[in-house]
Amino acid sequence: MQRLWQKSAAFLRTEDGPTATEYAVLLALISLTVLGTMAGFGTHVNDLYVTIATAFGQI
Repeated sequence: MQRLWQKSAAFLRTEDGPTATEYAVLLALISLTVLGTMAGFGTHVNDLYVTIATAFGQI
């Protein structure tokens, strides 16, 4: 039990774990931002293509 306590304390003192967690959170936030932006642009681009197709259909 003492060894487990020592390993746990050593893990909490190191900065590798929190750094990896920070990078994971940062990556998740960037991914959500990119996906949200793409979804917004996707709707506008789709509307643009529909407008162009309708205009060519009337010619």
